[in-house]
Amino acid sequence: MSSHSPARRWLVTAAAVATLSLTAACGVGQSSDESSSDGSSDAGSSSSSQESTGSSDASDGSGSESGSFTAGTYDAEGGYTSPGGQQSVGVEVTLDADGTVTDVEVTPEASDSTSERYQSQFAGGIADEVVGKRIDELDVSTVAGSSLTSGGFNDAIDDIISQARA
Repeated sequence: MSSHSPARRWLVTAAAVATLSLTAACGVGQSSDESSSDGSSDAGSSSSSQESTGSSDASDGSGSESGSFTAGTYDAEGGYTSPGGQQSVGVEVTLDADGTVTDVEVTPEASDSTSERYQSQFAGGIADEVVGKRIDELDVSTVAGSSLTSGGFNDAIDDIISQARA
């Protein structure tokens, strides 16, 4: 005779399914594991604040199918939430008149050491990923092992695109 009632079996099964579902959902949307030994990573959602340094060299009117750009240097700050809290990353991009990135600089502005490490790695490798490419075609996901700093970077790029088309 079994000591487990059907209700108890159902409860155990439901708990197991819920646990597996939550475990599977933990990795959704992440392209690499950036966890450190203290359990934090630079991950999350994005927000942006506009910080334009202006632009120079007026556009000659040429542009792509997706719009014209004004050549110049643009700044923006992208934000995202990591397990360590809200993080920011500064982005400065120089564009030519057709929207091609000619220079990029990322300034780590993390509020914790783990996120700062990931942002610094990202900053060290981003130029190889974006210089020479059209800004409106960028969709950075992972740079130098840092997949989540890209959320703040992409957010800042969206802001810079708006500035450069204005």
